[in-house]
Formats: sequence, structure tokens, C-alpha cells
Amino acid sequence: MLQYILKRIFIFIPTLIAITLLGFIISVNAPGDPVERMVRPSIDDNAKTINVVEEKRAWREKLGLDLPVFYFSLTSVSRPDTLYRIIDKNEKEALDRLISIYGNWDAIQKYHLSLNKFYFSQLSFVADTNQLRKYDKNEVLETLNQLKFEASAIQGTYDKAVIEVKMNKITSLLKSYPFLEKFKSEFEIVRRDFLLIEKTSTPWKNYIPRVAFYSYKNQYHRWLFGDGGKFSRGLLLHGDFGTSYVTRQPISDVIYSKIGWSLFFTMLSVILAYFVSIPVGVRAAAKRGSRFDKSSSIVLFMLYSMPSFWLATLLIMTFANTDVFSWLPASGVKPPLGYPDGASFFEMVKISFPYIILPAICYTYSSFAFLSRTMRVSMLDVINQDYIRTARAKGLSEKKVIWKHGLRNALLPIITVFANVFPAAIGGSVIIESIFTIPGMGSEAIYAIQTNNYPMIIAILTITGFLTLVGYLISDILYAIVDPRISYN
Repeated sequence: MLQYILKRIFIFIPTLIAITLLGFIISVNAPGDPVERMVRPSIDDNAKTINVVEEKRAWREKLGLDLPVFYFSLTSVSRPDTLYRIIDKNEKEALDRLISIYGNWDAIQKYHLSLNKFYFSQLSFVADTNQLRKYDKNEVLETLNQLKFEASAIQGTYDKAVIEVKMNKITSLLKSYPFLEKFKSEFEIVRRDFLLIEKTSTPWKNYIPRVAFYSYKNQYHRWLFGDGGKFSRGLLLHGDFGTSYVTRQPISDVIYSKIGWSLFFTMLSVILAYFVSIPVGVRAAAKRGSRFDKSSSIVLFMLYSMPSFWLATLLIMTFANTDVFSWLPASGVKPPLGYPDGASFFEMVKISFPYIILPAICYTYSSFAFLSRTMRVSMLDVINQDYIRTARAKGLSEKKVIWKHGLRNALLPIITVFANVFPAAIGGSVIIESIFTIPGMGSEAIYAIQTNNYPMIIAILTITGFLTLVGYLISDILYAIVDPRISYN
């Protein structure tokens, strides 16, 4: 059996690698710049602006964005293999588009360096007080901010028309205010370097392919195996999914604190659903066409047609309402103040039990119809087999024929459904967890989508794929346990 399990795990490895690669590709191509979201720039004074630049650099290093994306990349001879080192995402995209248009990286790089020098010289600029006497202080600050804004806008654009408009505005500002005299020479260099890009344009270089190879120091390798524990411990080695864009906390800590309740309610609902559905399905098949078969079908399909949010709201309004029956709590999984100090495990279970009843009902009821009908159809197919007629001919009781000889062979479709239990644990039920304010993965998933917290979304995708593989592995093992005709070999 161990050999069979190891063989199945070995087969799952390529699928697991594909899942991680897909998740990584989505995270890399997700819209927006994570550093911009995590660092809130301030323009109150120049010192804070300089600190923001350094903070962005530190966060890029912590997130691994200062590394190449993969082990190799298919590019062209016009593109350098160091473009990933640009801190600002918009600035990097603008340079990439300039390369696509003009193809001469040397000239574009020279223009980029001179533009950055012009921009950063403004951050530490201190005007001559003698030149500022005839200007209002607010006018000076507004002018300096306007100059920085126009220079920053040029850094983030590639459109020639927009660049020329911005440069004309900067030229007008430099001519209108003598205290900006210091920047004239630097700006002339920027304008000259931009004109040089057009003069030395070599767009044909974009059509010559080139493969750039990188070492193991890349974002994908770091994401899987970590960087030695400096910022990341690695997904495969320690289950490290990175840092949340919203809270700046490790994603793994959030998942480990949330997945317990989702897993609990999922497994509880599965146990209850199987415990009820299998006997109902078997009895309906054994008494096909009887009153029990027809009435159970009507009741189960009525339950199946009820939306979970509607039933959850109805249960709360009925059994957690002081105006009707205030028997059960309306939300949460434990008292607002938590468990008493020193409470034992059984005491905590006793305290949480009233909180679990209503969510457990909403988690479970919709599964009754599907599982019982699946069990009924499978059982009807089995009881018409020759070996069942033989068992009856031997004089065995109907109960023994159905529950001992028929049930075991009819469980295969139910086991197939069981494979989906584990991936459901990570997603939970978004609607039910939101209504009952259960601190599980369902509510965390919807919050991650609302806040565009891509690392959390990718973590949920990756774990769901992994648990799907685990579910199929367990199903394969259960197949062999239930049906002796299936061999581990």
C-alpha cells in the first residue's frame, strides 16, 4: 500500500508544480504595484519624499521584486537583462514601451539617468532666501511641487506628445521663477537626451530574439524555496506564501489562524450529510416507488431548492431573535470575550456548541438531496446485479443483502464525491461565513478579493489545488478498500 501511495504522490508532483507556476504567473501579472499600495507617499516635506523612495526600495527587496522573474526570459537584443531593477513599476513599464518604440537602450538609459538626476535633485533643493523675498511662501512651495509633479509624470510615460507637453511646462516654470535657475542646465541635458533617442532610433533590434538566462536568484525560485530565511522561507519548504498587501503580515499566519474553522465546519457537514444521506438513499432504493421514496424525494429537493443565505437569515430571525425564540446566538463561534481562562477542551466545546448549530444546518442541508439521489441511483444499479439475486436465492435476509452485499459496491460514486471535500475546506462557504461572522477562509477570501490582496488570493488558489490532489489520493485509497477487485498494484 505504501508503494501505491508513493507512486500516486509522484504522479501528482507535475500537477503541483503546474499549480504553483500558474499561481506565480497570476501574481506577477496582477494589476497595480504592490509597493505603491504598501507605501503611502507623503508630500508634506522633501525629507519625507526621500524616505518614501528608500522605503519603496526596502519593500521591493523584501518582496523579491528586485530580482528577475524566472530562470530565463525570451526577449530581444534591444532589451537589457536588468530592467527588473527599476523600483517604480510605472517607470519600468514606460522604459519598456520606449524600448519597443525606439529600440536603442543605450540612449534610453542615458535619458533615464539624466531624468532621474533632474528629479531627485529637486528633493534636496534649498532655494536662496534672497531670491525668495518677493515671492509668497505658499507660491514657492506650490511651484516646487508643480515642478516635481511634471518631472514625475515624464518618468511614468512613453508617449512623445505627452513628454513634450510636460517638458514645455517645465521650461515655462524655469523661465518664470529665477529661484529655479539651478535646474536649467540639468533639464537641458534631459531634453537633449530625449532628442537623441529619436535620432539614434533602431527599432529593428526589437525583432531579433534573445534568450536571457538568470541564476537561481529569481522571484520564482525565491517563492518556492525562500532566500535562506532573510525575507522568505519558501512555499515548498515552510509554506510561506509571502506578505499581505493590506496588513503587511505573513499570509501563512492568517491562513493557519482561519483554516481551522473552515475545515471544522466542512468536515462536520460532510459527516452529517453522509450519516443522513446514505441510509435515506439505500432505503429509497430498496423500497423503490414506495411512499418513503416519494416523500423523501420531495422533502430533500425542497431543501435543495432553498438558497443558503435565505435559510440562514430565516434561522437567525427565528431562533436567535429576542422577539421570537432567543435560543441560540446569532453570530460568531464563541463568546465575544472568548473562552474563560483555564477552560479545558471539553469546556470550550460545550461553550461553542450553541454557536455551531445554526451554521452546521446551513452547511449541511443542501447536500442531502445530491448525496441521497447519488446513493439511490448507485444502489438501484447494484441490487439488479446477478450476485444480489444469488444472495437472495441462498435465503439471506433482505436487510443483510442490502446492507452487507449491496452497500459496499454502491459506495464508489459516493467516494468520488468525497474527493471534493478537502478543497471545499479552504474556500469554506463565503455566504454562510459572512452571515454568521465565522472567522474562516470563506470570509477571508471575499475580503482578499474586495481589497485586491493578491498574495492571499494566490495562496487560496494554491492550497485549493493541493487539497484537491489530496482528496483524489484519499479517494483512490478508499476505492481499493471498498472494492476488493481494485488492487494497489
